[in-house]
Amino acid sequence: MKDSERSGTGDKPDAGLPAVAPFEIHRPLEQTEPFVFNSPHSGRIYPESFLNVSRLDRLSIRRSEDHYVDELFASVVQLGAPMLAAQFPRAWLDVNREPYELDPRMFDGPLPPFANIGSMRVAGGLGTIPRLVAENMDIYRGRLSVEEGLSRIERVYRPYHANLRRIIAQTHVQFGKAILIDCHSMPANVRVAGGNRRPDIIIGDRFGASAAHDLSRAAVSFLSGLGYHVVRNKPYAGGFITEHYGRPARGLHALQIEINRGLYVDETSLEKTPGFDLLKADLWEFSSQMMAYVREGLSEDRLAAE
Repeated sequence: MKDSERSGTGDKPDAGLPAVAPFEIHRPLEQTEPFVFNSPHSGRIYPESFLNVSRLDRLSIRRSEDHYVDELFASVVQLGAPMLAAQFPRAWLDVNREPYELDPRMFDGPLPPFANIGSMRVAGGLGTIPRLVAENMDIYRGRLSVEEGLSRIERVYRPYHANLRRIIAQTHVQFGKAILIDCHSMPANVRVAGGNRRPDIIIGDRFGASAAHDLSRAAVSFLSGLGYHVVRNKPYAGGFITEHYGRPARGLHALQIEINRGLYVDETSLEKTPGFDLLKADLWEFSSQMMAYVREGLSEDRLAAE
């Protein structure tokens, strides 16, 4: 059983915003676990005004999506944990960035002085307002107005993070700890440096900075036990969300999980494959095992010690 609430700006959408609430919070009728799940890149509702200013077709522009990740993890709500899921697409706004990682080359006027224009992510075209989708394809035909870029941040980015902070804080107050699972997918051709085998799943904990080591090791162990080739932190150690919300010394833990899209989606058509249902069932089992581990096997002292 669950409740879902749609959240966003509280205003009527304008021409630059999605025609539906930008994100949804799926809640169990009673939260029974100290876990919060987050799917920031699986949104697939594209504003028509955005599509009109893009040089990409309706399939190509979806290359940056974490396809159906919200659906893969939907069952965690039945297990007693809330999940926040974006409905807006990552190509339109990336909430796994600092709020103002902006590329001045994209805009028709000067950016505010507090904008971070020099980050590596901005240089790579993957700032808060992305310039590129996967495979280095330019998104826009021309420049955006500064007002448009800042509007997306103020009206969607900030409410998204305000809700995520609130859910994590409520969980921490209720249970004395909170464990954020930040859910993502990765291209099927990703390889780990020095090896030829493609990982099925990557667990990121910012090299131990965002979560207790025992939690990371447990996640790797449970997924490996389900038959997946799992690695840790390479090449994805966790983005802004994992880094920003993971404070293990305060009982706030954040793990990023990256799932190989080749396990469940056709990367050409973006349609689900027969592997989708098996993967979804395995992620339910993984989530159950993590919850049981924290509930029964991982003491408060061990969570706080690292």
